[in-house]
Amino acid sequence: MDFRRLRVLDAYEFTPRIFPDDRGLFSAPFQAEALRETVGHPLRLAQTNHSVSRRGVIRGIHFADTPPGQAKYVYCPRGSMLDVVVDLRVGSPTFGQWDTALLDDTDFRAMYIAEGLGHAFIALEDDTAMSYLCSEPYNPSGEHGVNPLDPELDLPWPADLTPILSEKDRNAPTVAEAREQGLLPAYDDCVAYYEKLRSLPS
Repeated sequence: MDFRRLRVLDAYEFTPRIFPDDRGLFSAPFQAEALRETVGHPLRLAQTNHSVSRRGVIRGIHFADTPPGQAKYVYCPRGSMLDVVVDLRVGSPTFGQWDTALLDDTDFRAMYIAEGLGHAFIALEDDTAMSYLCSEPYNPSGEHGVNPLDPELDLPWPADLTPILSEKDRNAPTVAEAREQGLLPAYDDCVAYYEKLRSLPS
């Protein structure tokens, strides 16, 4: 499995090998050892999520209070999407920066998003499915979001798609507003948590 370090610190794109034959194909989008070698600790699997979205649906930008936060390993088993990671960690060298990966059911690339980072995607076709491996269970009181249409972020949503957002995501604060409200995680807290994870027995 190959990996690519994204522009946002502590986010990675993984590309597995594809094995096609006359029956179809086989691939392993998540490989625990490859992830551990790349990020320095295993992914604690606490919950799996699955979403299906129509063309133009944007989900995000979501993040969780850190610690413990919620690391995510995501891939697209059906359809295609533009996946986005945003650094929302106040004090990070890449704070406010973002990067993208095209996830689809052809190459089965995956994205790893560390605790404290923001995550969003837009479905590029109808019936697009997203599979999420999550390090922590859903915690409503610790879950937050920033507006994916924040003009200061200027995320690269395709111009030919009309964004479809939930009311919650549409009404989410901008990054500047979330920072003023004290909602964003601190980079130092996140780094300390990553070091704690690396020190645990694997």
